Amino acid sequence: MMAAAWPLSAVAGLLPASLSLTLLLATLVSILVLGAAAVFFEHIRKIGCMHSLERSAVSDAFFEDPNSLKKVPCPSVFDPPDKYISLIVPAYNEEHRLPEALTETLNYLKRRSTADKSFSYEVLIVDDGSTDRTSKVAFGFVKQHKIDNVRVLLLGRNHGKGEAVRKGMLHSRGELLLMLDADGATKVTDLEKLEAQVHALAKKAKSSPGTSTSSSHNLSDVEIAVFGSRAHLEKQALATRKWYRNFLMKGFHLVVLLTAGPGIKDTQCGFKMFTRAAARKLFTNIRLKRWCFDVELVYLCKHLWIPMIEVSVNWTEIPGSKVRMTSIMHMVFELLLIKVGYGLGIWKIYS
Repeated sequence: MMAAAWPLSAVAGLLPASLSLTLLLATLVSILVLGAAAVFFEHIRKIGCMHSLERSAVSDAFFEDPNSLKKVPCPSVFDPPDKYISLIVPAYNEEHRLPEALTETLNYLKRRSTADKSFSYEVLIVDDGSTDRTSKVAFGFVKQHKIDNVRVLLLGRNHGKGEAVRKGMLHSRGELLLMLDADGATKVTDLEKLEAQVHALAKKAKSSPGTSTSSSHNLSDVEIAVFGSRAHLEKQALATRKWYRNFLMKGFHLVVLLTAGPGIKDTQCGFKMFTRAAARKLFTNIRLKRWCFDVELVYLCKHLWIPMIEVSVNWTEIPGSKVRMTSIMHMVFELLLIKVGYGLGIWKIYS
């Protein structure tokens, strides 16, 4: 009869010490890799589960009116529009930069509505769990301009810019929905460039041969996304930034290209306009809550067949950016989530 199987210690004794060490290290590395992969896929699954709950949840959010002290129920992006344009401003600890940007924005909107009575607007400030006086500053503008024109949505705790934008989009009233940063880096007047492209694409879509005569002629019902872009400023930026920042940004752009594909050169500009129909599809599908939700929007536009176009805008770097070197690594991680989550079908796209 054959002898019983040798114990591992006996086998290890017959192997060279270097080979034993190599096998041990390989085993440990394999365990670590498999463990990390398990954690990663579980994270993707949890994001998918959370998204399913958010899609089916009934919103009980409301706006506070500091003038009447009444609570105003939040509208839904599924409701018919009752404003021409909504401006969504995500804000996290922006008490210093917000006042100047809001003043310039509201002055422009008031001038335009005075000149054109059909131009109606709202500014929706989404306070993403700020720990400074951001909400107090925002409510000051509500008192001054009334809650029909300026509203503040309090998220309670910090979720991330992507979630703040998503919440604002889902509770807006406009035919057109524009997201813009709280620092005022892009001039609000540039919204006219994006607006012109929306109207041009909408007109083209309505006059195309495949369009049904019974199709809606409302601007809000046409699916269009227009992305503000700083790509034309890239050469100037490369000349002024440190070499390692340029290296990181070039690497990031390459990963973005591999994730979302070609089409939009500058995915990260915080100045984007959507028709109501496009926002309804995009922001009920979006899952990322922080840095790379912009890239996810491009990915979703392509897979939902939503026409998108890139428009150059004026942009000035405003001191106080919250992007750090560690943010780049977080961005790359989120890009990997997009690629794996959608690529393996773990995240479903609802049309």
